[in-house]
Amino acid sequence: MHDDHATIRRILTELGDTWAVVGLSSNRQRAAYGVAGVLQRYGKRIVPVHPKAETVHGEAGYPSLEAIPFAVDVVDVFVRSDLAGAVADEAVTIGAQAVWFQLGVTDDAAFHRTRAAGLTMVMDRCPAIEIPRLG
Repeated sequence: MHDDHATIRRILTELGDTWAVVGLSSNRQRAAYGVAGVLQRYGKRIVPVHPKAETVHGEAGYPSLEAIPFAVDVVDVFVRSDLAGAVADEAVTIGAQAVWFQLGVTDDAAFHRTRAAGLTMVMDRCPAIEIPRLG
């Protein structure tokens, strides 16, 4: 339910190309940095969201989702599970179409709240792994 293939395909191919990557910094050792690079290579616009608001992969960063001055299609979440629910709630507030919780990030209550609000969502998956599987 949290990771069905039709939902994954829909997020990656139909819901838009602007991805806010929450937890993305300029630290090249972090998974978020590599995943954001893959998203860019596949034509997605990445928006770094991190308290430091750093520029990453040539894209200006913002300290929060609410600080982004344009529409975001997908919110990709690279924070601990105990913080992820609040990020999903912010995604609803800003009008995102989908929320993607990265590998190891889970929150069943947030999943149900986000889906009830009308957003598409997957948990515990990585778009950098899923995109190449689309063929």
